[in-house]
Amino acid sequence: MRRGALLLVTAAALILPQAALGHASLSRSSPGFGERVERAPRAIVLAFDQGVRGFPNSVRVFRSDGRVVSAAPRRRAGRVIEVPLARLGRGAYTVRWQAISAVDGHVISGVYTFGVRVAAPPPTEAYGAAGPSRAEHVVRWAYFVALSLLLGGLGFRLLVLRGPLPERVERRFYAVSAVGAVAALEVGVVAFLLRAEGALQLPFGRLLYGDLSPIAGGTRFGTAFIAMTLGFAGVAALLFLAWLTDVRALLWAALAVGLGFASGLSLSGHAADPGSPRTAQLADWVHLSAAALWVGGLVQLSIVVWPAAPELRRRAFLGFARLAPVLIALLVAAGTYLSIVRLPRASDLWTETYGHVLLVKLALVAVALAWGAAHHFLVRPLLDRGDDRRHLRTSLAGESAIGMAILLVAAVLVNSEPPRPTVPQPAEARPASIQAR
Repeated sequence: MRRGALLLVTAAALILPQAALGHASLSRSSPGFGERVERAPRAIVLAFDQGVRGFPNSVRVFRSDGRVVSAAPRRRAGRVIEVPLARLGRGAYTVRWQAISAVDGHVISGVYTFGVRVAAPPPTEAYGAAGPSRAEHVVRWAYFVALSLLLGGLGFRLLVLRGPLPERVERRFYAVSAVGAVAALEVGVVAFLLRAEGALQLPFGRLLYGDLSPIAGGTRFGTAFIAMTLGFAGVAALLFLAWLTDVRALLWAALAVGLGFASGLSLSGHAADPGSPRTAQLADWVHLSAAALWVGGLVQLSIVVWPAAPELRRRAFLGFARLAPVLIALLVAAGTYLSIVRLPRASDLWTETYGHVLLVKLALVAVALAWGAAHHFLVRPLLDRGDDRRHLRTSLAGESAIGMAILLVAAVLVNSEPPRPTVPQPAEARPASIQAR
């Protein structure tokens, strides 16, 4: 009883909104978050929902080249902080602010951008924001793995292992898929916090009291994070209900919802850049979905079916052998198209960092294809003869490891900046002596 009460209290504490903690938050700013203004403002005005206290450098406004164009605040108490500005020219500006809450004494911080006669960049590209770190590469990889465990597990159960299964196999399937569902939610939160930390440039303790609303609502990444978090919470609920009720239609709904919300990565990544064709977003989603179904299926085959159900090995292997070529064909076709879109020149493969990472990924895909071909031509005849020796499971685990390595390289590739196309320079005017001829 006590344990149950403790869990309820803990859950309530986690669910309560951050505003209930009592510290001040920014309620209004002028210019606003991401606003484009045609007339240069003479001051930055920050209004809070509670009393705050600023200090001489509590608000700083930067040009895109890093020059500070703000003076000391005029008002540093009450609910409003006002900061005079130098005469601003056309361009993008970054506002970095911090203040002390008069209620609880916490230092609150934030960052946002605005533009004078130009569009404002997203806060993740504000002056002083750090680019993707190695930690973000690892977290992105963990997110891909989570999607593979979840979506690949659902796809394998519905498309390969159809019909009733032994209880031990069903239990393992739900365990692996549940790990993927929980990891997708938790790793997604970590990914958002890392991106916010890079934009705000605050230590983690201060980040807890940072204003994340410009990042959550003012960037494609933030919007995708909120949508995908809600979506995969729904997928987890459907998975749990399917386990409780044994209704297979709920698994189909979970797979459809999961694949649909996985598109958030494509709608907020390189494929959504203004210069990319709209078909790039569809190709990116197909590429991600096929990879998740393929890698997740390999994991299910090697750690669910092979050790727990010897009687299902042949059926599962042959079923996945029919599905895998379709997934690999989609993976390769979509990847080839995206490579053509993102690499303006063939030489970018060996001259640009993005191209180097892509070459590593292509090499790993080639290894995976060769490994899969070996399974088709060598393992399948053994299974037809009833030979399912232990080393076959090791081989499947090896192919799964190659798939995980491909996901890791894909995570680095997603966080890397593709090369920009060369903008042709206008031809220089010919000399007057030539024009006169």
